Amino acid sequence: MTRKARIVRKTTETDIALEIDLDQSAGSRIDTTIPFLNHMLDLFVRHGQFKLVVKSTGDTEIDDHHLVEDLGICLGRAVGEALGKKTGINRYGSTSVPMDESLCRVDIDVSGRPYLIYNVRYERRKIGGFDPSLVKEFFKAFTDHSGVTLHVNLAYGGNNHHIIEAVFKAFARALRQAVTVNPDISGVLSTKGTL
Repeated sequence: MTRKARIVRKTTETDIALEIDLDQSAGSRIDTTIPFLNHMLDLFVRHGQFKLVVKSTGDTEIDDHHLVEDLGICLGRAVGEALGKKTGINRYGSTSVPMDESLCRVDIDVSGRPYLIYNVRYERRKIGGFDPSLVKEFFKAFTDHSGVTLHVNLAYGGNNHHIIEAVFKAFARALRQAVTVNPDISGVLSTKGTL
């Protein structure tokens, strides 16, 4: 069973080609044109053990918002498509990740029902040129287009970079748990018989 997908999204604001392989970790190449987001997606593939290839451009001369949100859309669609009927997956994933003074917990249900709880606060100060408020927009777009229920809860933290790094690492590890095929599960893990 091949669990990979390729998504292309071209609008008047962004141009994105994104590929994910849920079962391979080698060969990732990430070029979003937003250095901080490149760094976070690199953490995502390393800690989730996914292969991700991204090439994107957007109207970042105006703002990073359109590109960040559209990348969340594309990643969500790709994960949803790669999972197919979700046969045999664990479905749930939970993990806490510390990053120096920051601690974040992420809980995931690959339920087919998109929902985001995002309890993360940070200073409004930018990281380089990156606006931290866009991280929530990224995950909202991801959940809406993947059909995943995602709870992101920051226990505490002080440094914006460390907080967001803990968020992405915890997201990656929880998603890895959730999408892993479990040989003890036949069909889908739902009393409804479908996810």
